[in-house]
Amino acid sequence: MVRFGIIGTGGVAGGGARDFGDNADAELIAVADPSYERRTEFAARFEVATALESADELLALDAVDAVYIAVPNYLHVPLAAQALNAGKHVILEKPFALSRADAEPLVAAARGTDCHFMLGMNQRFTPHVQRARQLVAQGRIGRAYHCKTFWRRRTGIPGIGSWFTRKTLSGGGGLLDIGVHMLDNALHILGNFNVHSVSGATYGEFGPRGAGEGGWGKSERAGDQFDVDDFATAILKLDDGATVLIDAVWAMHNEHRSEMNILLYGSEGAIDTYGDRLFRQQGSEYHAIEGPDAGPLTYPHTSRFHHFVNVILGREEPCVSLDQAIAVQRVIDAIYTSSTTGREVILTEAD
Repeated sequence: MVRFGIIGTGGVAGGGARDFGDNADAELIAVADPSYERRTEFAARFEVATALESADELLALDAVDAVYIAVPNYLHVPLAAQALNAGKHVILEKPFALSRADAEPLVAAARGTDCHFMLGMNQRFTPHVQRARQLVAQGRIGRAYHCKTFWRRRTGIPGIGSWFTRKTLSGGGGLLDIGVHMLDNALHILGNFNVHSVSGATYGEFGPRGAGEGGWGKSERAGDQFDVDDFATAILKLDDGATVLIDAVWAMHNEHRSEMNILLYGSEGAIDTYGDRLFRQQGSEYHAIEGPDAGPLTYPHTSRFHHFVNVILGREEPCVSLDQAIAVQRVIDAIYTSSTTGREVILTEAD
């Protein structure tokens, strides 16, 4: 039995509480949040015995074996490092950190402990992404040379004036919120995190004028500050010659309220990830195979939390490695740098 605590009881934390509750090998025994209203409501909803005000109190509990950290971005590194130092296993909500420089101390802390640490990239565990990864690994589309990935919302800015829209607290906007998923998924499916160069652009067209807001999040607001991106786009070139095109959009004029996909193009076929279709030519006919058989899912539980419990118990290897997490953070930094300078950023091993 792995006994968990959750630090942060905002909108995203409920997924962890539900999955721990559904796992016979896990138990959620404590939560911590500075907001009395949030933590007491959360504890009552998920029948958690202990609701505390501070992370310090939760991490001092000997009964807690592991923690899920679901707090504003600027707190990711210090709280995860504190938890590891306290001897707790850690699954950390994305993004990894505000920047690669911010993440480096946590990487060192994670490498220097016997505790398990993993970034909780939940989208990797969806059946769609698992199947696409398996199809590419099986060579079903030949050499995968291009990937087009996007998550675009029409009105999806979470809480203008909350920590989400303040760069000192979030590190960035839509790119760090939803773009990190699509970037991570694309590189994961391709099986290649070695990015050679990045050219990107970011925009803040809706948020600064108070437009494009959605209903996500429970965080307090402090005025109407918005100094992050609500639209980001980039093209990446990988070391094997493949390219990745990414759009991460909180707000835009668009037909669809929200749309996301990962489209992969190879020498022998193509994959529509979220449509569960494999496009291939057979003889003179070109057709789509609906729900292509890629074999059993690698993670049939489809849950990052079930996976992390299995990692702690020695049943599965971590799906998200430290090297992969830092590689994604490095690319995000490069997109922002490219947008600021107007130049392509060449990434080297020394970067």
